[in-house]
Amino acid sequence: MTTAQATNIDSSARALPAGPFEATAEERKGPTMRDALMTGLLVIYPALATVAAIVAGLFLAGASGV
Repeated sequence: MTTAQATNIDSSARALPAGPFEATAEERKGPTMRDALMTGLLVIYPALATVAAIVAGLFLAGASGV
């Protein structure tokens, strides 16, 4: 069985800058305006889509003349 002491992992690799295809991690202290906007869109869009679907359904039900 292999133990953690026998591994040859270089811990200084974390300090290297990211390559061209690697995303760099941004250090943020708290939520930003972008986070608030995205949360708002994720909440508002389904609500507006639901209301639009209900209005369209009522319109089509009334348009059938039954």
